[in-house]
Amino acid sequence: MALFSGPLPLIPPAARQGGEGQGPGPSVVALGGGHGLSASLSALRLLTQELTAVVTVADDGGSSGRLRHELGVLPPGDLRMALAALCDDTDWGRTWRDVMQHRFTSRPGVEGSLDHHAMGNLLIVTLWELLGDPVAGLQWAGALLGARGRVLPMASVPLTIEGDVLSEVDGALRVTNVSGQAKLAVAAETGNVSNVRLLPASAPACQDALEAIELADWVVLGPGSWYTSVLPHLLLPELRDALCRTSARRCLTMNLSNDTKETQGMSAIDHLTVISRYAPEFTVDVVLVDPAVVGDHAAFERAVAGMGGRAVFGTVGVSTGKPVHDPLRLATSYNDMFGEN
Repeated sequence: MALFSGPLPLIPPAARQGGEGQGPGPSVVALGGGHGLSASLSALRLLTQELTAVVTVADDGGSSGRLRHELGVLPPGDLRMALAALCDDTDWGRTWRDVMQHRFTSRPGVEGSLDHHAMGNLLIVTLWELLGDPVAGLQWAGALLGARGRVLPMASVPLTIEGDVLSEVDGALRVTNVSGQAKLAVAAETGNVSNVRLLPASAPACQDALEAIELADWVVLGPGSWYTSVLPHLLLPELRDALCRTSARRCLTMNLSNDTKETQGMSAIDHLTVISRYAPEFTVDVVLVDPAVVGDHAAFERAVAGMGGRAVFGTVGVSTGKPVHDPLRLATSYNDMFGEN
């Protein structure tokens, strides 16, 4: 423990290149999980030095699920991805990003205990065990990587997400209760997700995350898996209250595809309806959306106005046409948004 008793180490000089001479930028809190949050962080780290990621902790599949089950820790996978997204585009940043994302693969015919574990997950859990504090462990990991911002869990305990999946079987409607993020994502392929909830229902939110939201200039929610990465932030009571009370301006970033595993048959407006259904008191200032995913622009603008905000249309996807956000295009849209009064 003596090794960790002092202040956090200085970030190596190579990891600080590229940001000198620029102002700190607005204080931004980005919420989500997985690839969606990685996309927003990759854009936002180009615009501000005051960036905080608040990450879902309900993952129970793959490497994260195994570590959560075996060690009783927060699932580290989405936290790892957020840290990797905050790495600089320098030799130091790219190297540590690749180290964090590296997965072990056992040789053919061998089922090793490290198979499919991500190196970053093991590093994060090691820091947690040595320090006994998830927030401090993530701070140390961020310092090692030279991360442009900090990463926080949304809750201080692991969460379980469950929901009802509605499907039609032999002409009759079947309602199946599915518990666990991994199982829910798979079940959503055969039906519509409804009545999503978090367990424990009144789990404590991370206090550092609540403080960051209170002090932020902007809060950015999404993109990401709508029911399992975006919505959970509005299902946790303390976090939802903080998001509704903050004086920060609120931006909801839409996905580049409406028809995902979790949202089959849903329109862009349906996505907004889900947010309003579970958190009717949550209002937005801006909804950022690629025009390609909205059919009736006027109807979408009216739906956004019903949530208290305005729609901003911007081409934010990669040029290949795949439903993947382009960091530079997304950064341009965020920069324009932040510059408005």
